[in-house]
Amino acid sequence: MSSDTDDESADERIDSKVARLIEVYGLGDQFGERLEERWTADGDQRESLRALADRFNERLLESAMADAGMSTVEGEVSNLYRLLTGDEVSSGNRTEARRRLEQDGVDIKRLERDFVTYQAIRTYLKEYRGAEYERESSAKRVGNVIETLQRLQSRTRSVAEKSLEQLTNTDQLALGEFRIFVDVTVLCEDCNTQYDIVELLREGRCECQSSEPQ
Repeated sequence: MSSDTDDESADERIDSKVARLIEVYGLGDQFGERLEERWTADGDQRESLRALADRFNERLLESAMADAGMSTVEGEVSNLYRLLTGDEVSSGNRTEARRRLEQDGVDIKRLERDFVTYQAIRTYLKEYRGAEYERESSAKRVGNVIETLQRLQSRTRSVAEKSLEQLTNTDQLALGEFRIFVDVTVLCEDCNTQYDIVELLREGRCECQSSEPQ
């Protein structure tokens, strides 16, 4: 026999709009897992709650279109979702998109009521699934930025060298032996001091910010 506490927990879980819609639209348990994975991922792989809400709503639209027997081409669902929800979309274009879906059998009023906000996604992930996002440590974030910058500098150097060599080999540029230097310099306007960006990141502060206040 289940305890009262178990019954209350079950009721709380059922109250999740996102969980209910995953079941109603037949999105599958793995869809919820993927939302959690994207929210708790590190670095550039992580998606915000707003991005996940858009992803979820697009999936609802795709499911509703499929149930109505609509065939789509790549990018069409995303474009229709933008037309339905984008702030920059004109009322005429939005009305045209809604009319098209209605004519093809989509219950657009119900669909738009089912669209969720980022708050609903947050409630689903934190309270329904018990997920927690652990922020990267400051040192790890700085390390990731340094790695990204160094990779971009290396790529820029490689492209520049290759381009100059091609131009030189085809007599479109007169140039002797050369070396490429790719530097990103940061100027602190408070103390007029310049830093190599990687050195500044490793140091953690500008010279004028390192002294104790008088």
